[in-house]
Amino acid sequence: MSKNLRIAVYPGDGIGPEVIDEALRVLKRVEELDRSFALEFTSFPWGVEHWKRHGKVVPDDFLDVLRPFDAILLGAVGWPELLPDGQTLAPLVKIRQAFDQYACVRPARLFPGLKCVLADKKPGDIDFVVIRENSEGEYVDNGGRLKRGTPDEVAVQTALHTRKGVERILRYGFELARTRRKKLTMATKSNAQRYGYVLWDEVLEELAPKFPDVTSERQHCDALIMNFVRWPERFDVVVASNLFGDLLTDLGGVLAGGLGLAPSTNTNPERRFPSMFEPVHGSAPDIAGRGIANPIAAILSAAMMLDHLQLPAAAAHIRRAVERALADGAKTPDLGGKLSTSEMGSAVMACLAD
Repeated sequence: MSKNLRIAVYPGDGIGPEVIDEALRVLKRVEELDRSFALEFTSFPWGVEHWKRHGKVVPDDFLDVLRPFDAILLGAVGWPELLPDGQTLAPLVKIRQAFDQYACVRPARLFPGLKCVLADKKPGDIDFVVIRENSEGEYVDNGGRLKRGTPDEVAVQTALHTRKGVERILRYGFELARTRRKKLTMATKSNAQRYGYVLWDEVLEELAPKFPDVTSERQHCDALIMNFVRWPERFDVVVASNLFGDLLTDLGGVLAGGLGLAPSTNTNPERRFPSMFEPVHGSAPDIAGRGIANPIAAILSAAMMLDHLQLPAAAAHIRRAVERALADGAKTPDLGGKLSTSEMGSAVMACLAD
């Protein structure tokens, strides 16, 4: 009996629709080959174009619209020349928080056939996952501005860390580490931020004995960034706050070949709400419409979506096809190749059929 799943598609702005088109092609082909599930896609034309017509990037009831779906597949949002990023990104933050998508999972893996920006590193050396606490921390809209536009202007932005939030993201990290190489590294900055990150340190110390099969450690975020470059092969699962995770994953994406290859999830592990899957890269308005964007990050995000929807065989099928296509030399311009966005998608599709 086929498993029927409803997917909300939010292509967004810039290259978002281009890369999502390829991800959808791959998903539909895997569905045809697998035959154990059926995906029903509903696309929502939100973003800058919606703002041009309606004065807002999403409708007022967008959360209610998305709530019934099994998952959300997002392309990218933003067009800074037309609208400040704070406005285009606001719906994403609301989705993450309203749907309690507290685990942002961003793997970094260097595939065969690709070069690392670090001269002596090869596939196998770069294979780690950063789990970013996605619901609180530095991205909570908590603060304000006084005396705007005057020499005495003051801006206050207060990070929010809760014991519940820190504990559940660390538990998620420990559980993931158990399925990988059984090592967890936590990002902290407790030497300078003596309240929020001391809490992170204390919770790690309390939880570690409950996972005796996992080796755990903590590193100050500045040292961790340095060590990502020095010894990326030493990392397995890295857990970080909202801001630190954001910074670390951009570096992780570059180490793994570029942001055009970097997928991510915004997950509600308890499955009480739909989770959202998106490439790490932005909307890249400078190359939008040129047909040269790399769709691999979007395709791998779609594979992560299938994993979350408990379709691991189909997800693995997509990842094998991506690996085979890259190993065979299929590359878009960002990887030093000449394939267009659709040609790269077709290369993955061809490997799906083998």
